[in-house]
Amino acid sequence: MDRRDTGSGPAPDEITESPEAQELIPRLLTGTGVSPGAGYGPARLVVGDVPEPAAGSRHDGDAPAERDRAERALDEVAADLEERGARAGGDAEDVLVAQAMMARDPELAASVGLLIDQGVAAPRAIFEAFGKYRDLLAAAGGYLGERVADLDDIRDRVIAVLTGLPIPGIPLDAAEPYVLVARDLAPADTALLPKDLVAAFVTEQGGPTSHTAILARSMGVPAVVGCAGATAVEPGTPVLVDGATGRVRLSPSEDEVADALRAEEARRAVLSAAAGPGATADGHAVPLLANIGGPRDLEAALAAGAEGVGLYRTEFLFLDRDTAPTPEEQEEAYRAVFEAFPHGRVVVRTLDAGADKPLPFLPPPGEEPNPALGERGIRMFRRHPDIMTAQLGALARAVTGATANVEIMAPMVATAQEAAWFAEACRTAGLDSAGIMIEVPSAAIRAADLIEVVDFFSIGTNDLTQYALAADRQVSGVAGLQDPWHPAVLDLIRTAASAASAAGKGCGVCGEAAADPVLACVLVGMGVSSLSMAAPALPWVRAALAAHTLEQCRTAAAAARSSVTPGDAVEAARAELPGLHQLGL
Repeated sequence: MDRRDTGSGPAPDEITESPEAQELIPRLLTGTGVSPGAGYGPARLVVGDVPEPAAGSRHDGDAPAERDRAERALDEVAADLEERGARAGGDAEDVLVAQAMMARDPELAASVGLLIDQGVAAPRAIFEAFGKYRDLLAAAGGYLGERVADLDDIRDRVIAVLTGLPIPGIPLDAAEPYVLVARDLAPADTALLPKDLVAAFVTEQGGPTSHTAILARSMGVPAVVGCAGATAVEPGTPVLVDGATGRVRLSPSEDEVADALRAEEARRAVLSAAAGPGATADGHAVPLLANIGGPRDLEAALAAGAEGVGLYRTEFLFLDRDTAPTPEEQEEAYRAVFEAFPHGRVVVRTLDAGADKPLPFLPPPGEEPNPALGERGIRMFRRHPDIMTAQLGALARAVTGATANVEIMAPMVATAQEAAWFAEACRTAGLDSAGIMIEVPSAAIRAADLIEVVDFFSIGTNDLTQYALAADRQVSGVAGLQDPWHPAVLDLIRTAASAASAAGKGCGVCGEAAADPVLACVLVGMGVSSLSMAAPALPWVRAALAAHTLEQCRTAAAAARSSVTPGDAVEAARAELPGLHQLGL
């Protein structure tokens, strides 16, 4: 894992580029923008690994002492991660606590101990044991694949403790804001960086769900991930980062920088002016809700002006543990969220396990060649009725006495029969409002049938795009097809929203598409009744809607759906949304 800072020059193990080679580096790099805004400053690179312990290295024969040394190093690193998390708070604390749990994983410790019993020295045993876990996560791809960076960071920290090397990290000795450039960033370092020190993040690796992306958004720092060639940039090179478009400009002119920073200042002014409930310029109400993983996310949601919760991902209560949370633990977590929005809407998604979110206590029934098409979501819920009964019961008890408008929905519903089964299960548990997520094309196509047996829809655009275009979210080779702007996806959204509207029921969007200010206008124009997103995106979407009338949104939606390609759809929609200019979008 790359960690060593070389803001003052190349690391000893870094090959210095010749002037001729530097000329080959383009002035414009592109990646995936994951946290909007503009950032400018000199590049400060994080390069170099903690050296790999030599293969075949052996300890002195005292295996118990060597095991104890390894266990103490793992515990020291875990304790440090927890302490950093407590200092950082919020999303960062969740991320670092999860990392600490990785370091304390008993199976990992057992693997290390087994190698040590075979004579392998502790540093090499750590390297080899972590390598096995690393390979498993990398092969899984998706959310789990993006946790490889976290595992590498723990490994490097433990090896540094065992070998007496400096702990990997990012020095905080800069005198001016800089653009932090790395292959990837460790949450333990990123979480404690003050926002006034880092102008932007740029990483070669990572995706929209990587921890770099999550923490950058929570910090409000512009960030671009998946930016090929970023670490070839010479340290100290002036860099201008656009966290919305994913563009990284090297050695920009003074005019380019001035224009970008002026646009950023104007954009911030517009964002600050857009307050209150979500609505179009002509007063059409569009409730703007927050996606959360638990009570820890409430502070950010409330600060961003969320009118409620559109997606409570309850699986975060279940992840990183060997047993399911008790009904009492669940009830406490649910009630905290309901109480935070006493007059708002809170939409709870029941456990969405399987595929890229496996749980040790809910193993799949057998080998699944394509887990995304296997037993996940409601299918896993039905297979484990005890888990379902416990969760619905905890929700029903937490709702008692609550004044929030609580609605429960199931993920991965494909048929009207599944929808009816879930609605009945909710009513049996004492829950009045039951809905479903529209993530499977069959559910969108036959939405008129499904809306007859449930109370509302919420469209998960990430999975709907995956299934509509047969493009597995975990396969990088088809990542280009993962675009909710594809007219086929827009048609499915329109079909579901129209069916809900005709039945007098709501249809929200809670996928990543809702966080795109331009696409948010198109979604509203297609009849979507509410939008839910990560808290930092709320001001952007609120401002974009406030700059356009409902009729402009409808015109933009029609233009996008009349296009043939996603790129054409974006441009067609933008042409009908003149208010985007003042937002710098």
